[in-house]
Amino acid sequence: MKIISNFYDGKFIKSESTDKLSLFKPTTGEEYAHIPITTDKEFQSIIDKMKIAQASWANTPITKRSSILFKFKNLIEKNFDDIARIISEEHGKVFSDAKGSLQRGLEVVDFACGIPHLLKGNHSINVGTNVDSFDIKQPLGLCAGITPFNFPAMVPMWMFPISIACGNAFMLKPSEKVPQCSLKLGELLNEAGLPENVLTIVNGDKSVVDKILQSPDISSVSFVGSTPVAKYIYTECAKYNKRVQALGGAKNHMLIMEDANLEDAVNGLIGAAFGSAGERCMATSVALPIGKIQKPFMKLLKEKASQIKVGESLDPQSEMGPLITKEHKEKVLSYIEKGVSEGATLEMDGRNINLQGFENGNFVGPTIFNNVSTDMTIYQEEIFGPVLSVVNLDHFDDAMNIINTHEFGNGTSIYTSNGTLARNFMKNVQIGMVGINVPIPVPMAFYSFGGWKGSIFGGHGMHGEEGINFYTKRKTITSRWPEDVAGASLNMPTMK
Repeated sequence: MKIISNFYDGKFIKSESTDKLSLFKPTTGEEYAHIPITTDKEFQSIIDKMKIAQASWANTPITKRSSILFKFKNLIEKNFDDIARIISEEHGKVFSDAKGSLQRGLEVVDFACGIPHLLKGNHSINVGTNVDSFDIKQPLGLCAGITPFNFPAMVPMWMFPISIACGNAFMLKPSEKVPQCSLKLGELLNEAGLPENVLTIVNGDKSVVDKILQSPDISSVSFVGSTPVAKYIYTECAKYNKRVQALGGAKNHMLIMEDANLEDAVNGLIGAAFGSAGERCMATSVALPIGKIQKPFMKLLKEKASQIKVGESLDPQSEMGPLITKEHKEKVLSYIEKGVSEGATLEMDGRNINLQGFENGNFVGPTIFNNVSTDMTIYQEEIFGPVLSVVNLDHFDDAMNIINTHEFGNGTSIYTSNGTLARNFMKNVQIGMVGINVPIPVPMAFYSFGGWKGSIFGGHGMHGEEGINFYTKRKTITSRWPEDVAGASLNMPTMK
């Protein structure tokens, strides 16, 4: 049985721990590896090594840091398919999805390569008589990231490239369900020339998370996951005076107006609702067709959803793979049962999918509920699976109201040909990321990713300008150089 290692001292090191978790292949249910739970002694030893490494790294010229990140970017590009294959095998998402998510992570590395420009401060001369003022951005010290199972490369790469570029040392605690991709990235960053222990990777469960939250040496924590855990991370970080990014759950709505290009809207919705088997915080899980478009919308939606090929992750013909674990599959199936019992119309049932040779895999097919009401559990809660709820409405204002009153505020989109309506939607919807005729409005790396309301705690989004500000502390200096007591200027070399 394969044993998953930690990563520090620039290499893979097996844990001393006898406490282990099992890893199972999503496509077959086969147990394939054990992951040790990092001990207190190992954890503190790694922290001590990171403190020494960070002191030196913070004084490394910024152009040197950038150069290492450029090399890291090149190594990812050279190993792109191999990394994507790891993502597919350990998570279950199809190879095309894996490559797409890796590309989005690579864009953040690309952004971080520009750190010499991104860390420039401000300078004002003569804010008072012979008084100048300027500011600088300095590293926090030791930072940590706790990442989810659904994006084994992309979400960690939202965090550690920017943190490291800013001069911090970074401890990554990947999801215990998908540790191998993070370890591969750590290996490549070491190959790019990153000094030992500037990036470390520790494995384990909640006990290791609590070690991170309670460590007096860790200055900040970045987290992406469910809202209950995000709230817990936020609360614990406040106790220990840590800076925190904590991104939580979502229930993303797509509003389809009567004047929308229906083909375009449904094509976008198919990818947004069922891509990555719905296991993403930007998945569209609620569709809001307005008025007379409802019947043709449902007809086209069912037609296209029925054509989705569910299959083994690395099969080039597959368009949707399995869910991450058997337990998560059972949770998604329980939501489908709940939708039926609460009276929603089950237009497409993904419960009884059976793939020859993969009978023990965690597969659930595309599932569509119609005539969903806002008091139903399948509308209110994040399912995190390939389950789409359709809420039929008569007016734009009704749609705005239910979007704005939902507890989550991560992402939303509108399909319309009316620019005035789209502008109204963009201005007044209470959601952090908005798409106009775009199904999944994930910002580019030079903008920031983050929702509103119950989808975020701590107020700091990921990457972009917010990422730079999160991983640095600003220092403002006010200076005056007085003349000598005789009134003459101090002796200074003259420029000739």
